[in-house]
Amino acid sequence: MTTLSLIFLFLCNCLQIPAQTDSFTLRRVNDSLYWLNDWRLPYPVYRMDTTDIDGDGSSDALVGVIKATRYHPEPARRLFIFRQVNGKARPLWMGSKLGGILQDFRCVDGGVRSLETTTDGRYVVAEYRWNDFGLSFQRFLVKNTDKETALGVFAQ
Repeated sequence: MTTLSLIFLFLCNCLQIPAQTDSFTLRRVNDSLYWLNDWRLPYPVYRMDTTDIDGDGSSDALVGVIKATRYHPEPARRLFIFRQVNGKARPLWMGSKLGGILQDFRCVDGGVRSLETTTDGRYVVAEYRWNDFGLSFQRFLVKNTDKETALGVFAQ
């Protein structure tokens, strides 16, 4: 075995290169403070799910928070999306609103299924996909319906 081969084997066995992991940890400190890995979330969290939303082969964390925004001053349910960079959570998209009034979401087939209400109190279930900058509406699964029907479609 050559000296170069021995050096290569030594380096391969001794150097620890941190691997990219696809794990996210959500830690609750209190009702309005959470940590997603190393990212501080100073808002109540109502849901977290993971999927490869942007199609890059790594899992992303979708976190539902309750917060106000500059243009929507009433606290409401929002959706934040994080990717993982060297084991650290980093924002990919911090959306203030989907199409309607967000009630809940879940990851389905690499996209987002949402349960939303309209301003007149009706329910819709919609699907969204990643579109380079954020979520893009794809289709309604049901619209202008009652809560029970919407919850049934949302759960499918």
